Amino acid sequence: MKTILLLGGYGYTGKFLVKHLLAQTNFNVIVAGRNLDKAQAFAAQVNNPRVTPLRVDAADPDSLRPALQTAEPSTGLRPGLCLVAAPVTSLNPQIVIRACIDAGVDYLDIQYSSAKLNALHARAQEIQDKGLCFVTEAGYHPGLPSALVRYAASKMDCIESAVTAGYLNIGGDLPFTEAVDELMEAFKEYQAQVFKNGAWTKPSSWDMRKFDFGPELGKRTCYSMFFEELRALPTMYPTLRDTGFYISGTNWFVDMITTPIIMIGLKLAPKRGIRPLGRLMWWGMTKMSKPPYRVSLKVEAKGRRNGQQVQVQARCEHEDGYELTAIPVVAMLMQYEKIRCPGLHIMGQLVEPTQFFQDMQRMGACFMEG
Repeated sequence: MKTILLLGGYGYTGKFLVKHLLAQTNFNVIVAGRNLDKAQAFAAQVNNPRVTPLRVDAADPDSLRPALQTAEPSTGLRPGLCLVAAPVTSLNPQIVIRACIDAGVDYLDIQYSSAKLNALHARAQEIQDKGLCFVTEAGYHPGLPSALVRYAASKMDCIESAVTAGYLNIGGDLPFTEAVDELMEAFKEYQAQVFKNGAWTKPSSWDMRKFDFGPELGKRTCYSMFFEELRALPTMYPTLRDTGFYISGTNWFVDMITTPIIMIGLKLAPKRGIRPLGRLMWWGMTKMSKPPYRVSLKVEAKGRRNGQQVQVQARCEHEDGYELTAIPVVAMLMQYEKIRCPGLHIMGQLVEPTQFFQDMQRMGACFMEG
């Protein structure tokens, strides 16, 4: 694979993907989106011969198929992988999945969507039979929780407990984008189960824990949140008795006022409410938060090594959530040729975790153990 077709390439996360792909890999990148002027303007700004702008409407099969099946006319580039960074609400995931299978192109997405997962699982056998590698749930969450658990497990002979937690305080002047729609979709599909004492709790059952995010952020109360990437961990590690993901509160306004309004609003208007409620959430997250602005994820694990009880803690942080979405994706692509295998995979379960976090750190993500 020498060329990546990047859908949503001039978006906020897409720009960070291009930045790190150019710096860390030798891939050519086709920056694709519905607005050719924006794609061309971004390509001109980057000013790198490995970047090519292209108009592609990922919601239109007649626009998407040629971009995947035919070499790009001005450069002769034919993509070997389609990286989907466009917001899931702006496209039909089945169209992109079907087009990639038909074109014989690998697939990678950074979207959080149950509809996308259902569409991928429905095609899993066909993906396997055609020898394609499809990777989903990439980014920081989902994406990093299972990778952090696997990192901790690599430090032990057997792992017994591994809980992960996330802290999100974006603040500042980050712009509202369509990606916030995905956050609203997550509220609609919110599940809270964790793996506790060797069994999954009910999806509607909440669990609460305190996590220490270090001297600057301190201890935070966090609430359980389920990601599909966690489901396979007890099978991967039969000695594992406890695992799950927990998310901290944002600020008093979002936690006490905005979140209840969103929960009620999405029940009353599940489609029409997504954009206005998302803007309300984003306003609360960016304007009502106070420094330090950080996105942080950590794992607290226990197990045994050389017959002795041991604990492993590791934490990954960055000041920009959009960039921390892009960095893990590029870190995975840096080892892609080594880890690529046919089938449908979740990013955090596919990467080699030690090299993965080392590469993330070289790209500016703070990674610390202990």
